[in-house]
Amino acid sequence: MSASAAPVVATGLGIAAPNGLGAQDWWTATCKGQSGIDRITRFDPSGYPSKLAGEIPGFVAEEHLPSRLIPQTDRMTRIALAATDWALSDAGIRPDDLPEFDMGVVTASASGGFEFGQGELQKLWSQGSQHVSAYQSFAWFYAVNSGQISIRNGMKGPSGVVVSDQAGGLDAVAQGRRLIRKGTNLIVSGAVDASICPWGWVAQLASDRLSTSEDPTRAYLPFDPSADGFVPGEGGAIIILESADAARERGAKIYGEIAGYGSTIDPRRGSGRPPGLRKAIELALADADVRPEEIDVVFADAAGIPELDRTEAEALGAVFGPRAVPVTAPKTMTGRLYSGAAPLDLAAAFHAIAEGVIPPTVNVEPSFEYDLDLVLAEPRTADVHTALVVARGHGGFNSAVVVRAAA
Repeated sequence: MSASAAPVVATGLGIAAPNGLGAQDWWTATCKGQSGIDRITRFDPSGYPSKLAGEIPGFVAEEHLPSRLIPQTDRMTRIALAATDWALSDAGIRPDDLPEFDMGVVTASASGGFEFGQGELQKLWSQGSQHVSAYQSFAWFYAVNSGQISIRNGMKGPSGVVVSDQAGGLDAVAQGRRLIRKGTNLIVSGAVDASICPWGWVAQLASDRLSTSEDPTRAYLPFDPSADGFVPGEGGAIIILESADAARERGAKIYGEIAGYGSTIDPRRGSGRPPGLRKAIELALADADVRPEEIDVVFADAAGIPELDRTEAEALGAVFGPRAVPVTAPKTMTGRLYSGAAPLDLAAAFHAIAEGVIPPTVNVEPSFEYDLDLVLAEPRTADVHTALVVARGHGGFNSAVVVRAAA
């Protein structure tokens, strides 16, 4: 096998989700169908048309990070740093024991540090520029999670950030795979987003894609006739990537292989050309050298917007056939976490492979027009060896990743 095609595997997971803090709590809640979507508590949402979100419960940054980091970081970065600590511990990695240039960081971001930026802008308007923190220069920035993770852990290898909205989490993992195949021993990847604050909320509302329902059980309903938008959330997953050979040499636990990746961009509206999602899926399958019938489950993007749900259902039907593969959207329990959503789906896929169970899609009463075999209400026992994760970003980004059990 050539170096360019060497298998890359996941050896550590760090999870922070609205329905569970830490991998075990999150997975237990997910299999039980427990939702983390509810009325916003981080600010008063009564004056906004959308009032629901998936908020992470019980995360107190001071319990996980040194006090010096608190004044210089946004909530999303604090969560990402804690999740990285958990992922490294899960992988059995002590960064101090490894050569600093053999470790890199590639994360994704969709919004940057909105809450930090809002606070500093309020200081600017109300108190003057001399009261604005110097940390504003980077705490808001899309790349700040990659930077802070690399600094905290002494990682000086190839690093970067990918910005492609919800698709970004898969794109970051794919870039991590490329870097490992080029010779970097370890990459911290995945993503965490958190922008549930008034400024961030107004920015999200501008998309006109948020549900305005005030019933947490009927607000985010992908593939349902009542779908009218999605519910945002905060959190995501940090994933430790290594070459399969290196992981086995050190006796690491291996969750599974990042086996295939494909990405496309949709054509402009009115062009008459088809959407790019089907092609992204086909590219991922070809990259993994698997046939459609070898996919045991699809973790759907699940936009919750009728037009986009229809596009996804048509793409899955074209690739796999009608109702030919189980499809699930556990993000109905968390909301859409932007760049953090797809890495969390990757983590769910690895757990599904390990435990032989497909997590459910909650609250949804699917429309027959989509012709999907949705896993509803209860988890489904299944022999899962290979899974497909699909993600799309606002602006036409499409990405797909195939993961499978390590050989």
